[in-house]
Amino acid sequence: MKRTAEVVIVGGGCMGASVAYHLARRGLTDVVLVEREQMLGAGSTGRNAGGVRHQFSNDANIRLSIESIGLFERFKEEVGADIDFHQDGYLFLLSTPASVEMFTANVALQRRLGVAVDWLDAAGAAALAPGLVTDTVIGATFCQRDGIADPNGVTMGFARSAQAAGVTIVRDTEVTGVLVESGRITGVETSAGTIAAPVVVNAAGPHARAIGRMAGLEVPVDPYRRHIFIAQPPSPARRWDVPASRIMVIDFESTFYFHREGAGLLFGMGDPQEAPTFDLSVQWEFLEQITPVAARRLPALTDAPIARAWAGLYEVTPDANPIIGAARDLPGFHLITGFSGHGFQHSPAAGRILADVITGRDPGMDLAPFALERFADRRPGGERYVV
Repeated sequence: MKRTAEVVIVGGGCMGASVAYHLARRGLTDVVLVEREQMLGAGSTGRNAGGVRHQFSNDANIRLSIESIGLFERFKEEVGADIDFHQDGYLFLLSTPASVEMFTANVALQRRLGVAVDWLDAAGAAALAPGLVTDTVIGATFCQRDGIADPNGVTMGFARSAQAAGVTIVRDTEVTGVLVESGRITGVETSAGTIAAPVVVNAAGPHARAIGRMAGLEVPVDPYRRHIFIAQPPSPARRWDVPASRIMVIDFESTFYFHREGAGLLFGMGDPQEAPTFDLSVQWEFLEQITPVAARRLPALTDAPIARAWAGLYEVTPDANPIIGAARDLPGFHLITGFSGHGFQHSPAAGRILADVITGRDPGMDLAPFALERFADRRPGGERYVV
C-alpha cells in the first residue's frame, strides 16, 4: 500500500468514487481511496432504491440534481460505464392542502431553475401509473426527466475511470485514525499502516461522525435504517395491475413509494419512530405498517408475495442537507456526507464540487447551505422532500 499521497479519501461508496474520479479529471491522481469492505459500494450506496430526481424543495439541491442528472444522461460517453438509466419520471402524490401549498412554491422554484415539472390532478396521476388508487389525491407533480439508475454501475464507473488515470483504490482496509499536527491534517492510520497526506476526505456516509471524531471534529450525521422490499407477481396466470414503466411513485404524506424492478415491484416507506442505528437486520414487523398504506395506494400489492428484502442506512443531518466542503477549523479536512437519503443521485455534482474545492478551483456554487459550520451558526434552510 502507498505510504504517501496528496489526498486520502475515506469511503468507497458513490461519493468517494465520484471525488476520486473528478480529482483525476483535474489532473490530481496521487490519491488513495480507502474502503473497509472487500467491495466498493457495499454500504449505503449498494442498498438504495436508485432514484434520481430534480424535485427538491431546496435551491441548492435542485442545482445539484440538474448537474448530476445531466451527467447520468451522458455517463456512458463521459465515464465509460452503463448505468441502466431509465427516465420514466417521479410522481409525487399530495393529499393535504398544506402539501399542495408547499409543492406549489417549490414547483415554481424548480421551473425558475429550468426544470420541467407538471401539475396533475388525481385522474392525470392515475393515468401515468396503472393500478394506482388516487381517491384521496388532491394534486400531484411529475417530472419526466427524473428516473432510476444503477448505483453499482455509477460507483464502479467512477472508480474504474479514476484507477485508469492513476488513483489507488485500497479495499478491505479500515481507517482507524486521522492524524493531526499543529492544527492541520497530516494523514490517516489504517489497519494496513499509515498514509501521510495533507488532505483527507470524509466520505464515510453513516460513519462520518466517527471519522470526524478521529480528527477532533463533531460531524452531525446519524444513521437511520430504511427498508426496501421486492414483491413478485402473485401468479403468472393472473393480471398484475401495476405500472409497466419504471415510474417512481411517492405518496408524500406517508412516504410510501414504489417502482418496477424487473418483473417485480420495489417498495418501501419511512418509519418516523425509527431511532438512529447501525442495525441492518430486516424488521419484518415493519412490513405490517407498510401493508395497509400500500394496499390503499396500489391494491395489486395486497396478494403479492415478498421475494426479498433488505435494509440500508440514511446518513441524516439535522436539516437534511448534506455537508460538502472544507472544514473551517481544520485545514486539510474535507467532507462529503450527510445527504439524508438523496446521496446517490447527487454524487456526480457533489464529487465535482469537492474536487474543485480541493484543487483550488471555483466550484461555481454557493456552498454556504452545505457548510459544516452552518449548524453551529444556526443558519436557516434545509430540505423538505425527504423520502
